[in-house]
Amino acid sequence: MKHGKKYVDSAKLVDRNKVYEQNEALGLTCSNAKAKFDETIELHVRLGVDSRHADQQVRGAVVLPNGTGKNVRVLALCKGDNVEAAKAAGAEYAGSDEFVQKIQGEGWMEFDVVIATPDMMGVVGRLGKVLGPRGLMPSPKAGTVTPDVAKAVSEAKAGKIEYRLDKTNIIHCPIGKASFGVEKLAENLDTLMSAIVKAKPAATKGQYIKSCVVASTMGPGVKVSTAKYGV
Repeated sequence: MKHGKKYVDSAKLVDRNKVYEQNEALGLTCSNAKAKFDETIELHVRLGVDSRHADQQVRGAVVLPNGTGKNVRVLALCKGDNVEAAKAAGAEYAGSDEFVQKIQGEGWMEFDVVIATPDMMGVVGRLGKVLGPRGLMPSPKAGTVTPDVAKAVSEAKAGKIEYRLDKTNIIHCPIGKASFGVEKLAENLDTLMSAIVKAKPAATKGQYIKSCVVASTMGPGVKVSTAKYGV
């Protein structure tokens, strides 16, 4: 893969063999975010688990103290009084069958998070093939299937993110924007890492956190020390 001049110049500033202290890594990542837009800073954590085994899954959700810097569009699938409660909490869209039909019939996808009440799951199940591959399927583990739809909507708007393993046992998550600066990004990173550490499966053997890398949307990855998390 051929990289542009800005990436190549930024990559020269990063020692690929060095594991940086957290604040230094974040500072370097922010200074390498040279695009004309406010680049997202992402955390990539490789875990010493095997996602093929049910007892070694790592998945959950956490509210980042400083948010993600992204305006999250929320679709709440619910009925009755919950529709108004979801809208009052900030959901862009709230309702039931009409949105399910819109997704199935028109391929409508103008939302970033889907929250559903338990009484809607029979209907929502029909959307599995559409929402599942995009990582948008509501789940009790992620707190996106809940009777308290207003609280879930508020958390999503405030910067709640879901973390889960991919097939290569890596978790990829946004922790904010380059404009946040080191201090806010560090708070978000700590919150996410603490959640991942707490979610360590009992069946895990050996080293749990294999490596940790931060990178901006267009910039190179920077290795981060995880010694302080003790796993």
